[in-house]
Amino acid sequence: MDYTRKTAKAHAFKTMRGIWAAALTPFAESGAIDEGAVLGNYRHWIDDLKIDGFFVAGKQGEFFSMSLDERKRAFDLAVKACAGKAQTIMSCSDQNMDTVIELARHAQACGADYIVVHAPILHFQKAQDETLMNYYRTVCGAVDIGVALWSHPDSGYLMSPELCNRLADIENVVAIKYSVPRPMYKELHRLASDRIIVSTASEEEWLDNILEMNWRLYLCSSPPYLIQTASDRRMREYTDLAFAGKADEARRVRDSLESVRHALKSTRPPEKPHSHQKYWQDLLGQTGGRVRTPLLELTAAEKAATRAAFEACGLKLQNAA
Repeated sequence: MDYTRKTAKAHAFKTMRGIWAAALTPFAESGAIDEGAVLGNYRHWIDDLKIDGFFVAGKQGEFFSMSLDERKRAFDLAVKACAGKAQTIMSCSDQNMDTVIELARHAQACGADYIVVHAPILHFQKAQDETLMNYYRTVCGAVDIGVALWSHPDSGYLMSPELCNRLADIENVVAIKYSVPRPMYKELHRLASDRIIVSTASEEEWLDNILEMNWRLYLCSSPPYLIQTASDRRMREYTDLAFAGKADEARRVRDSLESVRHALKSTRPPEKPHSHQKYWQDLLGQTGGRVRTPLLELTAAEKAATRAAFEACGLKLQNAA
């Protein structure tokens, strides 16, 4: 960490920029983390796809199936792979507060840039705001590293813009991944963008958010490495065009990816988002690996449908003629 708790917000506003991706975790046939594949994927994502930062061991990364030691190891591998070339934000989310804080302290010690902690499931409660204020004050008070909030429907509720605006006053809260309808994150941007960086995971809305609200951080999901190749970096291209103020050109490039988005989404079985994305990675020449039980692998028929859509989507593959 090259900032302090007191300078965390200023540091984030200066450096937390660009396209960040949520990393999937490749597991070997044995079920262990495939460390060679992890490092190989990061090399490709950084060197070939020019991705700026990585969300590590989150929901995409199957944190819910990983031991505490495995989650720490995933942090260590990401720091090793990204050192000096890309930034990291480590997911410390868990239902157990001690686990959250232990992971947060490990992230800070191992050289992570930031951490993210999603809003926990709260049983039986009909209101959450004061409990969540206490929750995030406790987590943030245990470390100096910059903390991103994360609100999504899986918690069973969504944190309101008004609550997030209050949480933005915590000294080392620097950002939020706000996985909510667009009117909610636009309202939070209006309320709190002077104190935290507001972002969301929707790639389809990313360009509009750059142009309408001057956003500079995509935080984040898997499209940066699923809809791009070393020979076809259209998400990077339209992002850079928009950052340069070339809105019409950016829209043309963004819209040209629609067939790729459709192929990726239309073939994804409702119960198999992880295995589907991992198979798509394999088709791209990355290493997807297996999912862990109880998650389900794709059937042969699902793979065939996915492959057919992939081959017809218009994504340019490396070394393609």
